[in-house]
Amino acid sequence: MSNEKNLTASIEINKPVEVVWELWNDPVHIAVWNAPSEEWINEKIENNLTEGGFFLYVMAKKDGSEKFNFKGTYTEIIKHKRIAYTLDDNRKSLITFTGDQPVILTETFEPVAHLDLGMQQEFCQSGLNQLKAYAERL
Repeated sequence: MSNEKNLTASIEINKPVEVVWELWNDPVHIAVWNAPSEEWINEKIENNLTEGGFFLYVMAKKDGSEKFNFKGTYTEIIKHKRIAYTLDDNRKSLITFTGDQPVILTETFEPVAHLDLGMQQEFCQSGLNQLKAYAERL
C-alpha cells in the first residue's frame, strides 16, 4: 500500500499487543472507543475478522445531522501484526500492530478524494486517540 496520497495516523498504547488487538476488533469495545469525539456514536457494529469477512460500522452524530456506513472486506489478517481491508468504494487500508507493551498502532488509508485531507487525517487520529484513552483506562 505505497501511495504518496495515502494518509497515516499512529498511536502508542501502553498495553500488551493481545489486549490492543482485542480492543481494536471486538464490537463490544469498538462501540466504546470508535468515535472521533463525543458528538459521534456507533449505531451498529458488525465484525467478521476473517480474510474475506466483512465489517460494518454505522456511525452517526448524536444530533442526527450526519450518518454514514463504514463498510469493507478483510483482505489480509496476521494476528497481532496486521489487518488489511478494502472498503466498499475500493479504497484500501492497512492497520499494523508493532511491539508489545507499548504497541504502536498505525493506520494507513486511501482518503476520500473529494473530502478535505486534513479533516480525514484528524478524524482518524482522533479515533486512535480515543482507543488509547480507553485502553489505558482498563
